[in-house]
Amino acid sequence: MKIFTPTKIMATMAAMVFASSVSAKDVTIGYMGMFNPWKHAINEKLVEKATGYDIKWRRFDSGAKVISAMASGSIDIASAGSSPIAAAVSRGVEIEVVWILENIADAEALVVRNDAGISSPSDLKGKRLAVPFVSTTHFHTLFALEQFGLSEKDVKLINMQPNNIVAAWQRGDIDGAFIWDPALGKIKKDGHVLITSKTLSSWGKPTFDGLVATKSFGEENPEFMAKMIKVASDLDEEYRAQKDTISPETPMAKSIAKITGGDVNTVAEVLSLYDFPSIDAQMSCEWLGCGLEGGAAKSLKSTSEFLKTEKKINDLMPDYSVFINPEYAVAASKL
Repeated sequence: MKIFTPTKIMATMAAMVFASSVSAKDVTIGYMGMFNPWKHAINEKLVEKATGYDIKWRRFDSGAKVISAMASGSIDIASAGSSPIAAAVSRGVEIEVVWILENIADAEALVVRNDAGISSPSDLKGKRLAVPFVSTTHFHTLFALEQFGLSEKDVKLINMQPNNIVAAWQRGDIDGAFIWDPALGKIKKDGHVLITSKTLSSWGKPTFDGLVATKSFGEENPEFMAKMIKVASDLDEEYRAQKDTISPETPMAKSIAKITGGDVNTVAEVLSLYDFPSIDAQMSCEWLGCGLEGGAAKSLKSTSEFLKTEKKINDLMPDYSVFINPEYAVAASKL
């Protein structure tokens, strides 16, 4: 596998300046509907302005659909959760994590209907639970059931996309759902949280949302990758600086609501449920750095081990660190 060192990336970037100034290149980037500063880049075309590339943005409802699109070659870069990423690389899809969009923490939760008679985990037996399959919430649903002494057979687990979950909830077709915002906020109105991903992560199975790129696209476009990550890093820094004062009138909040279709009045509250790592944290052992000992590599490994136990994948990869590439973040830190 070809690896770009920071020095090689910077040299390649310099060599590509003239070519990139002559004509714009095309790239297709997939995204999902969770709330994060990255949506401001989409709305304001910040990546286009920083790179000069023509970008086609495609929205997906689940990580499984994102990964299928990447495997087919129809998109080059995308946001996806750690569970579908782990499933993908375990099946041989040639992608790599280049940026941690967010540590999910409390932003994903298992919510049950107030009238469903569920006050403790044991009450889930026989209930109808909706979740997008092969997502981070699917992974945490299975893990939660295991911790509760239940199995998939003890509940009626239904594969459902976020918008369909809200509709099914309103019809009374499901008793609970493990999901993210904006769907999460909508079902919380007449439901209560049984457990969140933050608790499940503390039990040894952390989850994250990351930016992934096909290895071939990254190697062929290192300048773009570094500049794109610089945009993401700057937006996260901007959010952290205004975290305590963000309001419905804040441009970033408006962008997030517009791109996701969520309620702008809930943006500040929802963002506070996530953790958006700084670029220094990204490059450290906490996330992208340190090879096998890095947090992202460990997360993919433990997630894959669990997915294999649950027969969601057939085999494990010997080294999950080869699917983590911190070099573009290192290059971005020098811009």
